[in-house]
Amino acid sequence: MGKKRVYLETFGCQMNELDSELVAGSLTSLGYSFTRDSDDADIVLYNTCSVRERAEQKVWSRLGAMKTAKKDRPDLVVGVLGCMAERDGTDLMHRMPVVDVMCGPAELDKLPELIDNAVRTKAALAADDPSMAIRKSAKAVALQGSASRRSSTLAAAGDSLESLDLGRMVSPVDVDSKRSAYVRITRGCNKFCTYCVVPHTRGAEIHRPPAHIIDEIKMLADSGVVEITLLGQTVNHYRFEHGSAVTVDGVVQPQKGRTYKGSHHRDSFAGDETTTFADLLYRIHEEVPAIRRLRFVTSYPRDFGNDVLEVIRDCPRICRYIHVPAQTGSNRMLKMMNRGYTIEEYDEFIDRCRSYLDQPELGRPLMLSGDVIVGFPTETDEDHEATKRMLERSRYKNCFIFKYSPRPGTVAYDKIPDDIPDEIKRARNNELLALQARISDEIAREQVGREFDVFVEGLSRKEHKKRGTDVKPGSGMVGITINGAASKAPVAVMDEAVGGDELVQFSGRTDGDLIVFFDAPAQRTDLVGTVVRARVMDADRLNLRGELI
Repeated sequence: MGKKRVYLETFGCQMNELDSELVAGSLTSLGYSFTRDSDDADIVLYNTCSVRERAEQKVWSRLGAMKTAKKDRPDLVVGVLGCMAERDGTDLMHRMPVVDVMCGPAELDKLPELIDNAVRTKAALAADDPSMAIRKSAKAVALQGSASRRSSTLAAAGDSLESLDLGRMVSPVDVDSKRSAYVRITRGCNKFCTYCVVPHTRGAEIHRPPAHIIDEIKMLADSGVVEITLLGQTVNHYRFEHGSAVTVDGVVQPQKGRTYKGSHHRDSFAGDETTTFADLLYRIHEEVPAIRRLRFVTSYPRDFGNDVLEVIRDCPRICRYIHVPAQTGSNRMLKMMNRGYTIEEYDEFIDRCRSYLDQPELGRPLMLSGDVIVGFPTETDEDHEATKRMLERSRYKNCFIFKYSPRPGTVAYDKIPDDIPDEIKRARNNELLALQARISDEIAREQVGREFDVFVEGLSRKEHKKRGTDVKPGSGMVGITINGAASKAPVAVMDEAVGGDELVQFSGRTDGDLIVFFDAPAQRTDLVGTVVRARVMDADRLNLRGELI
C-alpha cells in the first residue's frame, strides 16, 4: 500500500511526550515515515491530554480543521490518542466523525493494528466511491478501535503494553540531535484527587520490573543518551515486590501498585525481596555510569522517605531537583481535593529535602518546583492567603499556577459546583504569578558568581529565532510536534543554520534545572549533549547568563 507519512502532535505532559516517542518508534519500525507538516501526511495523530481545558480546546480546533482537509483528501486517516480518547469514548466520535482511530493511553501497543485497519478500510471505500470514504469510514473504523480495547488493561499478567516500552527504538536522528530521554517507571495513579482525570484515563498504578527499566536505560546509554528523566504520576511510590512477580512467556510483568504508608527509614523496607524507589535510583546510578544526569518527576509529598534523600545526597549524578506539587496552602482545600496530606506535612517534607540536599557552598543548591490550582470550589480569601504564605515558605524556583477548570469524569466535576467567578480566579492567579515571579527572580540572582556543571541542550530559542529555525525542545523524534511546535531540531539542521567563528548563544541546564545561556563559537556544535563548567555572571528570573570556564 506504499509508505505512509504520519503527522503526530502531542499535547500535555512529559508522559504524553514519551508515549508519542514510543509510538513513533513503533510505527517507524513498521515502515511509516514522519513529517512535521499535517498537509503532507497520510495519517494525522493527536496525542491528547485532559488535565487542563486549554489543551483540549487545541485538539477540538485541530479536528475542526481536519474536516476541510478530508474533503480534499478522502483517504486521510485521523486518530485521537491518549486521555481524551479514553475519557470521551464514542461521544468524541459522535461529535467529530472525522476521527477514524481512537486509542487510549493504556492501549497504545495496539495502535499499529488500528492504523493499518483504518488505512485499508479507507483505501477500499475510496476505490469504490470517494464520497463513501468521507461519510462512512470514520464511524466504522473508530468503532473497530473502540472494540479492540482490552478488557483487562490493569491485569498484571496480561499487560502487553509493557512491550511498547521494551521495544522502544532509538534512531540515528535521535542520537545526533538529543542526548536526553524519558523512561517510564510507573503508569497510572491510585490517588483519585477530586480534580484529576488521570486515574480514570491511565488506570491504576502499575510498577515496571526494575530489570526492564535498567535494560532500557543501558540501551539508551549505548545509543549516546547521557541524561535520563524517570517518569511516573507519583514517581516516589515505585515499589516492586520480586516475590510477587508474575512471568508470562518468559517475561516478568509489571505489578499493580499498592497504597502503603511510606517510612523515613530505609531499614523498614522489605530488603532484597523489594526494590523501592531509593533502590532503583541507586541501581541506575551504579549500574549505568554512562548516564551523567538522572532526574525524576513527579513526586508526591507523602511517603517520600529519607532513604530517597540519602541516595540523592550520596550519588553525585542524581540531580538536586524535586518537582513536588502542593496545589494549595490551605488544609481545608487539600481535604476537598483529596490530596491525602496536610500543609504541615508538606512543609515538613520540604524542610527535610533542604536539610539533606541543599548545598550551595558546593555548587549544588537544591531547587524545587511545584503546582498550584487557583480558585478551586469554595476557595476563600483566607485560603488564597494561605497559598501565598506557602509559596513564600517553599520558595520554588518555578511553579506551574493554573486557574481551576472542571474536568468531566472527575469527582469535583460531578459533585462540587464550580462556584468561584472567573474574575476572582483571574485576579488570584495573577497575584500568585507575580509573587512567584519575584521569588524566582530572587533565587536566580542568588546564583550570580557561582559555578555550575551545565548540560548543553543546543542553541537557545533566541538564536533559533534569529535564523528562522525556532523550535521547542521535545521528544527529539523527527516529525513529532509538541503543542504545535516542532520537536528539537537535529544537529544537522543546526550546522546548516550557523557556522564559522561567529559567537552564538547556547542553552543548557544545571542539575537543579536552572536554565543557563552562554556564548560559544558557532562551530562548537560538539558541545551539545555534553556537560560543561560555567560561571553565572548575571540573572533575570529563571534566565541565568554564564560564561564557560
